[in-house]
Amino acid sequence: MSTAILSNTLIKKLVSSFVAILILAGLGYTIATIYLSNNYFYETTQRLHSNLAKDLIEEKFVDQSPIDSAGTVNKALFGDIMHDMMAVNRAIEVYLLDMEGYVQYSVVLDHDAPQTNQKKVSLKPINEFIALNGKGYILGDDPKNTQNKQVFSAAKFNKGGTEGYIYIILAGEEYLNTRELLFGSYVLKLGFGTLLVTLLFAAILGALSVWYLTKNLRELVYAAKRFQQGDLRYRIQNAEKSDLAGVTTTYNAMAETILNDMEQIKSLEALRRELIANISHDLRTPLAIIQGYIETLQMKDAELTQEERSDYLKIINSSGERLSKLITQLFEYSKLEANQIEPKPEPFLISELANDVHRNYQVLAHQKNIDLKLEMDEGIPLVFADISLVERAIQNLMDNALKFTPENGEVTVEIRPYQTNVEIAIKDSGPGILQENQALIFERYRKTKTGKQKEGAGLGLAIVKKIMELHNSKIRVFSIPNEGTTFSFSLPVYNIA
Repeated sequence: MSTAILSNTLIKKLVSSFVAILILAGLGYTIATIYLSNNYFYETTQRLHSNLAKDLIEEKFVDQSPIDSAGTVNKALFGDIMHDMMAVNRAIEVYLLDMEGYVQYSVVLDHDAPQTNQKKVSLKPINEFIALNGKGYILGDDPKNTQNKQVFSAAKFNKGGTEGYIYIILAGEEYLNTRELLFGSYVLKLGFGTLLVTLLFAAILGALSVWYLTKNLRELVYAAKRFQQGDLRYRIQNAEKSDLAGVTTTYNAMAETILNDMEQIKSLEALRRELIANISHDLRTPLAIIQGYIETLQMKDAELTQEERSDYLKIINSSGERLSKLITQLFEYSKLEANQIEPKPEPFLISELANDVHRNYQVLAHQKNIDLKLEMDEGIPLVFADISLVERAIQNLMDNALKFTPENGEVTVEIRPYQTNVEIAIKDSGPGILQENQALIFERYRKTKTGKQKEGAGLGLAIVKKIMELHNSKIRVFSIPNEGTTFSFSLPVYNIA
């Protein structure tokens, strides 16, 4: 199971996405670290040397002015400054600025190169630095390239009638050149080290996270494999408390549904075999009778009396009618079961339909000496249903009642109105149906015991049940052995809006 889980496409995608995010995070962390460490170094350097320009003025410009009365730069003084700066920091560059920001002279260690007013730097950061007394982190122009910004120290002087600024770049050209040489190696080491540590830590954390987060997913996959291997009753325990509660509970419900459907299919298959056997038997019986009497007529035609020949033909006709009725029921039931019949409801008077049925069945009832009654109140309201299907259901119930009611018995059709529906009931005084068999009589070709006799319920009641289902109604049965049976159903009252 472990190998199958690890090869799961979803987990591979999760791990790949997680690693990609970690690599990007590592690169981002490296870049941020370099940027922040760079700023940290610059700010530290500026804070450490913030008073350098001020101290230089206080020490070197006490008796001398950087510019004499003739406006000439005191190079000897700047020579001393260069000597002192070498002891402090070889990366320092010292510039003499006038009050407009033009470079008057510069001391770049190891490169004593006088500067003219060809270069100008912005005085705004210099004045801001002086106002803050060197306590803020401020970047100023690099006189060699004013597009670049550098950390600096600055102070204003006023000596010998001349004013200006001492502007000291704390990370000069020599520092920048050295930094560029070392920067690539530093970035490589820092980036590789940071990325390696991040990936190592993240790999451990990611593996644990994926293992923990996919715990419920693994259980779901395991349950699916168990189900696939034939363990149809295996379910995910405490599915509603899972991190994937929606999926796991749905899986359990799906598995339960599949199991129920499979059991129902097995049951239907058994019923199908029983149905085929019963149909074959019921079709075979009238066919055998018809075939037998036709053969008798053919073989003994000359020996038979007219009365015997007439009796044989009546039996053949009766068996043919029985066969025709059975085939009609089979065709009707198959169409109902396949949902090929669409009810067409309409308002009609159930009282008129009951009167028609009562009148049509009087002849059959009289032949068996059965008392056929019709009981209903006045003013029965309209019902809303498919009149032809309802008539078919009542006819099947009447056929069933007359079939099981003995001679001198009684069959009653009752119509009772209620507030929202009308109830139709057919009562007989037959042998009744045993309690344990009452739930089975509506199944197709289910053989049940009615009273003390074993009779086939046929498809009549199964057709009634299907018709009622099409009308969102139910067929109900109430029976006491040896006292009779009542079948009833309800139809909705038609409301005239």
